[in-house]
Amino acid sequence: MLISSDADGAIQRAGRFRVENGSSGENADYTPGTWHRTDVHLENPEYHTRWYFRYFLGKVHQNYIGTDAEKNPFFLSVVLSDQNNQRIPQYHSILWRKTGTQKICLPYSPTKTLSVKSILSAMSLDKFEKSPREIFHPEIQKDLLVLEEQEGSVNFKFGILYAKDGQLTDDEMFSNETGSESFQRFLHLLGDTITLKGWTGYRGGLDTKNDTTGTCSIYTVFQGHEIMFHVSTMLPYSRENKQQVERKRHIGNDIVTIVFQEGEEPTPAFKPSMIRSHFTHIFALVRYNKQNDSYRLKIFSEESVPLFGPPLPSPPVFTNHQEFRNFVLVKLINGEKATLETPTFSQKRQRTLDMLIRSLYQDLMPDLHKVNNMLNRRSFSDVLPESPKSTRKKEEARQAEFVRLGQALKLKTTMKGDATANLATTSFCKKEPWESQSFCSNFPHEVVCADSWGQSLLVSTDAGILLIDDGQPSVQVFDKTLQIKQMHVLEALDLLIARTDKGKDSRLLVFRLSAVKKYIETKQTIRSKHDCRENKLERTKGCHLYAINTHHGSELRIVVAIRNKLLLVTKKYNPHNTLTSSSLLLSSGSPVEEFQYIREICLSDPPVVMTLVDGPTGESDNMICVAYRHQFDLVNESTGESYRLHHVETNKVNFVAAIDVYEDGEAGLLLCYNYVCQYRKVYPFNGGSPLIQPSAYDFHFSWNQVPYAVVCAFPYILAFTTDSIEIRLVVNGNLVHTAVVPELQLLASRSDIYFKATAAVNTSSDSSSKELSSRSSPQTPTAHEMPECPLSSLEGEVPCKNLYKIPLSNLVGRSIERPLKSPLAPKVITTTTSSGIASLPVTHSLSLSRMEIKEIASRTRKELLGLLDEPMTKTETAQKQKRVPRRQSDPKQGAVRSTSSDRIISSSFESCSEGCHLSASSEPDTLASREESSPSGWPFQLISLYDEDIIDLK
Repeated sequence: MLISSDADGAIQRAGRFRVENGSSGENADYTPGTWHRTDVHLENPEYHTRWYFRYFLGKVHQNYIGTDAEKNPFFLSVVLSDQNNQRIPQYHSILWRKTGTQKICLPYSPTKTLSVKSILSAMSLDKFEKSPREIFHPEIQKDLLVLEEQEGSVNFKFGILYAKDGQLTDDEMFSNETGSESFQRFLHLLGDTITLKGWTGYRGGLDTKNDTTGTCSIYTVFQGHEIMFHVSTMLPYSRENKQQVERKRHIGNDIVTIVFQEGEEPTPAFKPSMIRSHFTHIFALVRYNKQNDSYRLKIFSEESVPLFGPPLPSPPVFTNHQEFRNFVLVKLINGEKATLETPTFSQKRQRTLDMLIRSLYQDLMPDLHKVNNMLNRRSFSDVLPESPKSTRKKEEARQAEFVRLGQALKLKTTMKGDATANLATTSFCKKEPWESQSFCSNFPHEVVCADSWGQSLLVSTDAGILLIDDGQPSVQVFDKTLQIKQMHVLEALDLLIARTDKGKDSRLLVFRLSAVKKYIETKQTIRSKHDCRENKLERTKGCHLYAINTHHGSELRIVVAIRNKLLLVTKKYNPHNTLTSSSLLLSSGSPVEEFQYIREICLSDPPVVMTLVDGPTGESDNMICVAYRHQFDLVNESTGESYRLHHVETNKVNFVAAIDVYEDGEAGLLLCYNYVCQYRKVYPFNGGSPLIQPSAYDFHFSWNQVPYAVVCAFPYILAFTTDSIEIRLVVNGNLVHTAVVPELQLLASRSDIYFKATAAVNTSSDSSSKELSSRSSPQTPTAHEMPECPLSSLEGEVPCKNLYKIPLSNLVGRSIERPLKSPLAPKVITTTTSSGIASLPVTHSLSLSRMEIKEIASRTRKELLGLLDEPMTKTETAQKQKRVPRRQSDPKQGAVRSTSSDRIISSSFESCSEGCHLSASSEPDTLASREESSPSGWPFQLISLYDEDIIDLK
């Protein structure tokens, strides 16, 4: 609770605010130049979230109306579209309800029809009071567009309040007639000065006819959004009115306000309680330093506002002015979007949606009974379904009118300024952290699983086990008699762990990496399954899944699933050992001897997903998270007792992963199933039992497509589907980008992310391509988002199976040195042991790089929560400690808010289960830095209304 007093000494109380000031607390290790921001992105951008405007409007699609079991009306819209013109047809579906919209993508199959019931079932809507019926009126597009516009405006109005040095009340700040020279430079940095009279663009509530709100203002367009600033010194000033009501009428009703304060930091600090406004939820405090020509930024967010990025740099000082402008505008836009999710706005939006949907339902239902019932029962076999011959001409005329009205609405919305000018991604102009690099072209084999080994990739294929390095021919390590279904390369431990075959003959094998490398270097005979008998772990016959602990300290733990039985195996090792000592053990026998069987645990069903959760002491409080049937359970490793963690309330469950994350030494799990990611915090263990109960820290979000794998690489979490990578932020689950990747298969994600994909190479001209496409078929793809594939000598379109890599350093934003060189490197610097045997390079432990990135993640979370703050008074400190409890046993008491105030994640990145037979494990490699260059220039928009492709050219 921020407390201050007015001029008369009366105590004023404002709402509770989080304070982001970028206070460092950084280690000296973070030297300048080794860290750069990667997460300055607009969250939930309109070109990814305004589905109806982008995919539906102006195209033939189907709309349905019905009522659920509670008699609440709903609308369903479905269109068969081509995802980003990549020739990947899929269904986009929107469910309109009073609680908001739910959006999912469903795969298209030419042999399997998609019914209304199956779509609604995928959206967890199975019971109806009245079955859905199709709406044929073209005017329905206008009504559904109004429903989508309730999500918030695509344009923004921000207040700018000028405060002189020493001013402590809003009356003083609003009474400033003019600003300083530095304030004028700040305004020119944000936007252009425009004349209001006769202005035809977005006006943000200002008068553009009679100059009643001033003659000029500041305006800009940023990433397709129009922004009008309400500048205090440009709004009308009254000498008689000390409160300057005309100025407060605009700035006081802005959700976000920038306060430009003169003076140095030691002067009396700004507090939100100085501004008497019940509407403003976010304040951005800006100070200018003449000595080094820099800006300092601080953010105040009302406590109910969900976390939003980007987090402030540490220290929050910007010497690059354009970088500062970009950061501020992204932060403010994200902040206003986040504010719309607070109860104050979400409840109003829900009431409005409820009223609009019920009114539309009452208007439409009488007309639906007059329509041919046979058309109402058709399925989604095609975007242009076959209709009876007698009504085909009538149906074609209706569809033509449907498209004409939709395109007219689209044009009107664009001209009115209610749509973003940029509807396509600009990743081809600006390098994004998730951009992939070509790793291996024309890869001919089917991949079962893989893991990174230094800069190389160890791949299990239908032709055997191959070691692949960029630019070098692949090397066969094992022949095809050894079929590996799951593997982990643990470089720090000099181990390769693998699960072979399937069914009764499945086994767990362990190899020494140094021994495998020796076979490669000496080019001995390729090893087969017969040569691996001494590498089999005892008692693992028939295993179908295994998992290892990702945060191991004193021992490596492996849990092996054999039907409904769990087998716990450990390997004791000295954390101070280096690979030099490991190399001495080459002649001492198989590494199997170093593993020991601990105990057996019986479950009620075979697990589909397993993850090991390290307890705080690591003695009797280690847990195993298992997924089976309709639930996630926690199993105590010592006692075998099972505890219910989460029950899935759906008819059909597709388990994806359980990713272990840690925060301040406490465990948390990101449970991934169907479209959902559910975060559950596991509280400190009490006598071996975890405290599992609903918490204010728990939250969930939904993907747009069902992923088969999820990868956490702070600050991002990536979902891999069959044809796309959906990228969201870890701290709040907000979407930042969706990359279209045809025929995508995730291979490895323990360090760098490797995947296999098909790139469609078109050697024909653009004109001939356009002639082949029609209005009712997917458009010709533009492959600017895909890595280039070498052209084939064949004419026409040639599918290429290539391997790609997303470097972890690009995602994390920090250059990290690799602990090991590639096993295929022609020259490897080696050390010589006392016995004269050459060994692998002696390097630091992998846990060091994990801890470094964990520091980044932990600091980012604390910055967004305002836990790294400036010194406070005793009263403020007590209030703040009361506001942000470290551990809560009762989620109803002392919670900052009910959704995301202490979300994740102090872990840097976690691997996930690839499908239902791969474990969630991580032993992060480090990697070399890659220089990035971002071309700059002025954007120009080319608009094609019929193809709806709006592209920024730089």
